[in-house]
Amino acid sequence: MAMSKEEPLLLTDLVAHTNQVPPHFIRPISDRPNLHEVDKSDTIFPLIDLDGFSGSNPSQIIEEIGQACQTHGFFLVKNHGIEESIINDMLRVSKEFFLLSESERSKHYSSDPLKTTRLSTSFYVNKESISSWRDYLRLHCYPLEDYVHEWPSNPPSFRETVSKYCTNVRGLVLKLMEAISESLGLEKGYMEKALSKQAQHMAINYYPPCPQPELTYGLPGHKDPNALTVLLQDQVPGLQVLSGGKWVTVKPIPGTFVVNIGDQIQVLSNGIYNSILHRVLVNSHEERMSIPTFYCPSPDAVIGTAQELVDDHHPAIYKNFTYKEYYELFWNHGLQTESCIDSFNLDSLHRNCCFLSCFFCCCCCCCGGGGGGGGGGGGGGGVVVLTPAKEAASQEIAPEEG
Repeated sequence: MAMSKEEPLLLTDLVAHTNQVPPHFIRPISDRPNLHEVDKSDTIFPLIDLDGFSGSNPSQIIEEIGQACQTHGFFLVKNHGIEESIINDMLRVSKEFFLLSESERSKHYSSDPLKTTRLSTSFYVNKESISSWRDYLRLHCYPLEDYVHEWPSNPPSFRETVSKYCTNVRGLVLKLMEAISESLGLEKGYMEKALSKQAQHMAINYYPPCPQPELTYGLPGHKDPNALTVLLQDQVPGLQVLSGGKWVTVKPIPGTFVVNIGDQIQVLSNGIYNSILHRVLVNSHEERMSIPTFYCPSPDAVIGTAQELVDDHHPAIYKNFTYKEYYELFWNHGLQTESCIDSFNLDSLHRNCCFLSCFFCCCCCCCGGGGGGGGGGGGGGGVVVLTPAKEAASQEIAPEEG
């Protein structure tokens, strides 16, 4: 839901004028953060030391990454090779941007999701009925030379600082993609090749303090539609992952990145590695910043299960699709990505097609059972309706050739 004209465009400016959550941010009672669903134990996600890549046994690190992808879908990395100063500068300049005057920040505001550089609020304000407690600056980051001129020029160091960060994170992502490929028994460069000309996007998320955090989310539960996400977060907790039926907080650890599997790797790995539901909570006393980098296939990349992972005992779970198809579906569904990936599940498609075939068959039989001359016409009509339905079904569930 778009904000009314009386309200500022951004949540950052709205919170200064209110001590309660506006109605369009309030979730239904059944969809609010529920502390009974939160795991309050000291559960810690795998923390993988990437320094081992340069040690005597890099295969152990690859195995650890594979294990983390298979059992959690989320893990943390340390000794990743990105200097502390680059990370600190990125967090600093990001916060400085959101502290700029409303008029300066609003130069970059847009509710158009197709814009490659845009400042906005919530997720998709033009289509959603309930907003999320978040402002964000969305940037396309690769190739840098194609996009950096669109980025904010204020703060003065913004473009230089963010460019350096993006370049370093891309190097980390490529290293992780190689390890993920090898952990599946594939060639080192398999994932990078499968994604074609990869894209890199970034969201600089700003979550202001919320006067009634129990009524809303920073972001509701969702899965990432891309291939791999590398998250830099400050020291304020907020990210939670659904694990074992409970929401588990990913506690910030200085000097680490949080890595999670996206939907595209779930498909490429034939479901061996899964994209996991996660959400963001807000709090009443301090702001939070997070900076996810999204590593994506090119729009025309055909995504399908690696053939090396398919045999008689492990058939392909998903039909092939282009990333453009998937991403458009994702935006149409909003953050409800479970239904997104299910749209390409061969079993689901087959069940739906069988249901439709049975439905048409039953309808035709009913028509055929009618009295008088109309009965014969109904029976003939059944043949005409049923055959196209079967043909359409078989075309829909047949995997496309990559």
